[in-house]
Amino acid sequence: MFTKRMLICVIAGALLGIVCIVGAQLRAGFEHEAPYLFAFWFNRLLLGIVIGLAAFKLSTIQAIGRGALLGLLVSFAFYSSTGFQDVIGFIAGIIYGVIIEYAALKLDKKTE
Repeated sequence: MFTKRMLICVIAGALLGIVCIVGAQLRAGFEHEAPYLFAFWFNRLLLGIVIGLAAFKLSTIQAIGRGALLGLLVSFAFYSSTGFQDVIGFIAGIIYGVIIEYAALKLDKKTE
């Protein structure tokens, strides 16, 4: 279950979570508290895990669509828990889903 694809996705999710924390802090003027930031980071880590579990082979376009859809679903959980306040974070989650899926698709092919 813990494949190279999963490792790529988890690392990408964790790194993009850090990017998300920095972006959220910049947008909010450094007013977010630690639990909120941890939840934001964990949401991106979870996104990487979910995408890593979706390991069946697809074409590049289909895989990117899958990444966007999974990004939408996972990010919606966080977005709805914030009272639908952080639209930029929600949209970023969709984009990050595409990035994670694309990275996994390209890097996993190189390791086969």
